[in-house]
Amino acid sequence: FWSVHSRGVCGWDFHDVLFSGFAPDGGMFMPESLPVLSPETLRSWKILTYPKLVVEVASLFIPSELIPRHDLEALVHAALSGFSVPEVVRIASLKDGLSILELFHGDTLAFKDLAMTCTVRFIDYFLHKENRKAMVVVGTSGDTGGSAIQSVKGLSGLDVVVVYPRGHITPVQEKHMITALDDNVHVFAAEGCSDDIDQPLRRLFADQDFVRSHNLMSLNSVNWSRVMVQLVHFIYAYLQLIDLDQVSDLEALPELEVVVPTGGAGNIAAGYIVKQMGLPLRLVAMVNSNDIIHRTVTKGDFSMAPNVLQTLAPAIDIQDPYNMERVFWLLLENDGAYVKKVMEEFQNSHRHTLSENHRKLLSQQLLSETVSDDGILETMRRCWEENQYVLCPHTAVAVWHHYHHSHSRGQLRCYIATASPAKFQSAVKKAGLAFELPEKVQELDKLPTRYENLERSPNWCKDWEDRLRDKIKCVASARTHNVCYYR
Repeated sequence: FWSVHSRGVCGWDFHDVLFSGFAPDGGMFMPESLPVLSPETLRSWKILTYPKLVVEVASLFIPSELIPRHDLEALVHAALSGFSVPEVVRIASLKDGLSILELFHGDTLAFKDLAMTCTVRFIDYFLHKENRKAMVVVGTSGDTGGSAIQSVKGLSGLDVVVVYPRGHITPVQEKHMITALDDNVHVFAAEGCSDDIDQPLRRLFADQDFVRSHNLMSLNSVNWSRVMVQLVHFIYAYLQLIDLDQVSDLEALPELEVVVPTGGAGNIAAGYIVKQMGLPLRLVAMVNSNDIIHRTVTKGDFSMAPNVLQTLAPAIDIQDPYNMERVFWLLLENDGAYVKKVMEEFQNSHRHTLSENHRKLLSQQLLSETVSDDGILETMRRCWEENQYVLCPHTAVAVWHHYHHSHSRGQLRCYIATASPAKFQSAVKKAGLAFELPEKVQELDKLPTRYENLERSPNWCKDWEDRLRDKIKCVASARTHNVCYYR
């Protein structure tokens, strides 16, 4: 692996990258080269279950010297065994060719459970092997935090510190975090949006001495392992929807259009990587009113709006789509110096304008549209009327595309369902629909809660960073002296 900012940071293996998050030069990690999926390989994978497909894809990036094959199989099986449907993920085939890939059958009812549970198992495997401990620090726009907590809670070798934007997420998302009372779970509610939270966390991780001394790591989709598992979403969808047995010329595989509700761009980055690995995908990034990716694709305007807008799809209320860094790197043929310049300019000034040549290159690989709250509600209602199927508002952002773009005969599409509607009851009610809540969701209201507040102040970014540093030091000290820590 090497950093997308510089080939000088190279030679890192999966273990190093798993525990590092960002590279020391501030860039994200990518494999030095991507494997190519041959048509024969795809045909042999056609019969695999989702967990077995995860093993095959993960083994392309994790050498057996690091995790032997039998251990890898056991880790993935353990990670995915608790999902509520036997197949782990499934495709709902609805009217007029509407195929929805349901990725939300894990503990927190969101797609992030898939990659998070696997990644935490990999981390725990190495920690036990090396007899050491680590601390995960996560900023979340809603789903990542709950998924990280549910995956980490109770593990002896890991603590997790999560910061979420108070008032910007749904009650179910919040309760998945603040009802975890385990000794190794530490939750902060910040008075700001998810992009605000990213600022002190970037500063924290930039202090490499502090990161090393406290064994800090990230479980956001900055972490390559998260993106690696997300590759499987696209491969699985392709193998389920394309009948390879009917394809006579395996050198001319049919194209699958995959439509993705997009915020931080982790799934889009994964889809683009899979495309680079040889799968013929047509990627569509659908965004809500926080439309930075749409503006980047259509106008070359990679700039933050003055404010993050609150929408009915809060998990993608993001103006800093950090995984676009990986997309730019692949698009520009691994030009790390240029990508570093783009991302530093963006982080410093919150804006960068792509050259028209680069914008055209991007638009050839990625389509994009933006959907208003009214469009979200319209889509949720129509899908119910035609299919008696309730969409979550994020999935509705993607499915809006289905109702506004007729597809040509023989064209296959797949829409990514990132979360269950059970997490977004207010949006479901606003659409005039009803959805029977799972028993586990109903029980959340009865559970005790624990969290700390991060209040807004004139120097809030530095204050939040200091509070998080203090917490990390206290947790590390308590862990060293084998005492339980509460605050």
